Amino acid sequence: MDIKDKRSAKARIGLFFTYLVLLFFTVMAIYPLLWLLINSFKTTTEFQLNKLGLPKKWVTLNYRDAWVRGKFPHMIFNSVIYTGITTLVTLVLSFMASFAFAKIPNRATKVLHGSFVIGLLLTLQSVMVPLFLMINWVGLYNTRLGVLIPYIGIAMPMGIYLGTDYIKSIPNALVESARIDGATYIKIFRSIILPMAAPAAVTVAILTVTGTWNEFMLINILTSSDALKSLPVGVQKFAGALSSDFGKQFASLVIGLVPMLVFYGMFHKEITKGVSAGAIKG
Repeated sequence: MDIKDKRSAKARIGLFFTYLVLLFFTVMAIYPLLWLLINSFKTTTEFQLNKLGLPKKWVTLNYRDAWVRGKFPHMIFNSVIYTGITTLVTLVLSFMASFAFAKIPNRATKVLHGSFVIGLLLTLQSVMVPLFLMINWVGLYNTRLGVLIPYIGIAMPMGIYLGTDYIKSIPNALVESARIDGATYIKIFRSIILPMAAPAAVTVAILTVTGTWNEFMLINILTSSDALKSLPVGVQKFAGALSSDFGKQFASLVIGLVPMLVFYGMFHKEITKGVSAGAIKG
């Protein structure tokens, strides 16, 4: 066997093991979703007796009962409202602030930027009680606005952190040339900064959408009415301290998972580009 044949054989072996590793991680990612889907068609008794096998009888009523008892139409609507508004406002405000921090020189820039970014160090558990007291004090408890303001405030530190680092990489000459031509900072932000910072904006949008859609603790603290609660609360209704209706609980989890899968299916190319570009620039 000559040198070329040996290299070709080594390349084929390496390619085989590469595909083997990729196949392993693909199975590891898909199996939990498949397991969840299969068990959503079981009764609680059958699930406890047979957690890994196929159901003897496919119970489709789990989905109807989960949809009705969990009040999912209202809660999905609330989740869409909270997620959409939070993402939109976070993107606009955080990238406007990032533009100012990165391209508009001021002696207070470092202090203001640090005061925002320090929010990354705060855990949700450490601010829940102060948030509840503040929202209750200003009369926004059990209102949509009382939920949206904390959501936006919690999402903005990451948006400002990623946005500032990305916008710093945009050449200053572009901003200076636009200023010489008479463009205002608003026009520069809208026409130059936002289009060029699109990959970072996609990254921030992904983090905000997933974080807001799956948020559970704050919505429970800041609202008491079922009419204002979001989808994760509906899923939790089927899990009790003493007993759980596993079939309906799994069905509700599948219902809650479908919008995220649709979101990824529609924007998977943008998500991949945004995450990779945001990571490189950040």
